[in-house]
Amino acid sequence: MRSDPRVLAIVLAGGEGKRLMPLTAERAKPAVPFGGNYRLIDFSLSNIVNSGYLKVVVLTQYKSHSLDRHISKTWRMSTLLGNYVAPVPAQQRMGKNWYLGSADAVYQSLNILDDETPDIVVIAGADNIFRMDFSQMVQSHIDSGFPMTVAGIRQPIELANQFGVIDQDPDNPLKMRAFLEKPENPQGLKDSPHEVLASMGNYVFDADALEEVVKMDADDEESSHDMGGNIVPRFVEAGQAGLYDFTFNDVPGSTDRDRDYWRDVGTIDSFYDAHMDLISVNPVFNLYNHKWPVYTGYTGLPPAKFVYGHHERLGHALDSIVSPGVIVSGGEVMGSVLSPGVRVNSWSSVRNSVLFDNVNVGRNATVVRAILDKSVVVEEGAQLGINHDHDRARGFHVTDSGIVVVPKHGVVTR
Repeated sequence: MRSDPRVLAIVLAGGEGKRLMPLTAERAKPAVPFGGNYRLIDFSLSNIVNSGYLKVVVLTQYKSHSLDRHISKTWRMSTLLGNYVAPVPAQQRMGKNWYLGSADAVYQSLNILDDETPDIVVIAGADNIFRMDFSQMVQSHIDSGFPMTVAGIRQPIELANQFGVIDQDPDNPLKMRAFLEKPENPQGLKDSPHEVLASMGNYVFDADALEEVVKMDADDEESSHDMGGNIVPRFVEAGQAGLYDFTFNDVPGSTDRDRDYWRDVGTIDSFYDAHMDLISVNPVFNLYNHKWPVYTGYTGLPPAKFVYGHHERLGHALDSIVSPGVIVSGGEVMGSVLSPGVRVNSWSSVRNSVLFDNVNVGRNATVVRAILDKSVVVEEGAQLGINHDHDRARGFHVTDSGIVVVPKHGVVTR
C-alpha cells in the first residue's frame, strides 16, 4: 500500500426507511430533514470531506429526487482539482434488476472504481448521526494489513441482541474473530467485559479485494447481497477481517460529552430522541463544533425573528433550535427544533416538538411531542399531542411512546 493511497468514498443512500414512515412517504431516508437546517445525508458527507476525501459518489435508488436535488445544489466541489460529490442512481448495469442489497449496489457500480482506480474504498451509510474522522480508520486499516475493516461502536452487553456484533480477537485488537447477528450471549471486550462492539455500517476496503468479493457475491444465488450479512462474513471466514474501535476516533473539537456519539435514527422514536440530544445547554451532540462542521445548503433566508413583547402576547423560544427564516409571533416555543420558514403565531404553544420547513402554527394552537413534516398547517385553536385518540381519529401516526407525526402538507384541524 502506498503511503498516500488514492481513496474513493461511496455513500450508500438507497434506503427506503420504512420504519420512519410517514416521513419517508415522499423521500428517501437520507433526504429526511434533521436538526433544523440539515438533511440526514449531510452528516455522512460532512464527515467524509472533513476527513480529506473529496471524491465521493452517493448511490441512490428509492424516491431519490429530493436527495439528488439536495446533493446537486449543496455539495459542489472544485472541478478544477477533480473533486466531486456525485449522486449515482440505480442504472441496471448488470441486468434488469434494481439494487438487490447494499453489496449489489456496489457491484452494479464497479464502473466507478474502473474510472477512478482507487487504492482504498471507504463505504459509509447515509442515515446515521455521528462525527467521525475516516482518515484515522483508513490508517488503522493500513496498519492492520487486512483487506477489509469494519467500524464498531461500544454498546452495553445487554443491548447486544439489538445489533450486529463484532467479536474481537482477544490476541489482536485490530482483528475480527466473528460477526454475530443480534447475539443473546456474546463475550464482552477484553478491556471492557460489560461492553460489545456493534457494527456502525462503515467500512474500509482495499479496492481490489472489494471488487473481487462483490463479484463473488453476485454469483451466489443464495446471498441476500448485504454488506454486513454477506460480505463481512466472507472476510471473517478467511481470517482477513479487521476492525476499528470508534472509541479511539479523535475528532477535532470534540468534548467528553459528545465524543464517539453515534445514533441510528431508523425509527420515529430514535429520530425524535436524536433531536432532543441537540437542544440542551451542553448538547449530547454538538452542532456548534466549528473545527468539524456539518455542511449543508443555505437558502438566503432572513434571520429568525421574535415579535410582540407584551406579557400576554410574548414571542419567545427557550431550550430550542430556531433556524433562519423562522418567525415566532407572540407564541411560545419550548424544547423544540424549528426548521427554516416556520411560523408560530400569537398565543400558540409548541413544546418538545420538531417542525420541518414552512410549518405554520395558527393562533391559540397547541403542539406537544410531535413531528410535523414540511408545510403542515395547524389551524387556529387546534391541539396536537394532547389527546392521542383524537390524533389517531384525524389520521395521524402516534408511536407507542406518544410521539405524533403529521405528514407533509398535512392539516391539523380542531
